[in-house]
Amino acid sequence: FQYFAARGDQDAIRALLDYVIARHYPEARDADVPALAVLKAATKRQAALIADWMRVGFIHGVMNTDNMAISGETIDYGPCAFMDQYHPNTVFSSIDLSGRYAYANQPAIAQWNLARLAETLLPLIDSEPEKAISLATEVVQPFIAEFDAHFLEWMRRKIGLASAVEGDADLIKRLFATMQDSEADFTLTFRRLASTAERPGKDSGLRDLFPEASGIDNWLQDWHQRLTCDPQTANERAVSMRRVNPAFIPRNHRVEAALNSASEGGDFKPFHQLLEILQRPYDDQPQVAEYGRQPQPSERVLRTFCGT
Repeated sequence: FQYFAARGDQDAIRALLDYVIARHYPEARDADVPALAVLKAATKRQAALIADWMRVGFIHGVMNTDNMAISGETIDYGPCAFMDQYHPNTVFSSIDLSGRYAYANQPAIAQWNLARLAETLLPLIDSEPEKAISLATEVVQPFIAEFDAHFLEWMRRKIGLASAVEGDADLIKRLFATMQDSEADFTLTFRRLASTAERPGKDSGLRDLFPEASGIDNWLQDWHQRLTCDPQTANERAVSMRRVNPAFIPRNHRVEAALNSASEGGDFKPFHQLLEILQRPYDDQPQVAEYGRQPQPSERVLRTFCGT
């Protein structure tokens, strides 16, 4: 859309919009303003998508507008990575020197990208520029709130909450703050929290991720109190939590090892093994448990590249 807009080719934009409607958003065909309906639908899909990938600690790494699909799918994420230690400002992409696409910046970047898409559609939204801008703004402006709603719902599921009550968002923010203070592993924190939910009082290894245990102990006390508001059994809660908290992610050091083995030694076995494990990320797979551990300091990979 931006390519044709930059060339001033309105006929091509209209043709492309018609194609997008036919392929992805047929319901927009009968809308009062089809271009506005497509923008609204794409905005909603992006809000759901970014929340979905951030709930597993994913960082796209190169969220340029040409790397965002109007269909709401994740594309062209070459220098991407999954966080090990949690920090909202985590950046891996070697070309992102300013942290523009850091983990916590992704919702705002997605909204900025959608604004650029909206600009290309303005002539098709209304012939009066100011009215077109106003209508498009009404669609793009609520994006962050929509993202927040999706992300909060994911996070409720990740910490085992089956209902929504006031104070949940604060409880989740406190967990993230505690994780940041302790540099706790993102994936292991939530996976072990599921074990804690299943066997209260038993050692799940969760506290091992927090050198200053008092912070997580205080949080766990409030969390257990919050769980009393939900009707699930401990087993039901743990099962539901494991469905949204992966045991395995493509950790950078494992990806790097597989790439090096294939490119330098011609040995693709590590790659195929990693691929097989990641096809069942929510299963425990005890025979390959070492693939779920966080990297040692000497194994950490801090930069990823477009070729990754």
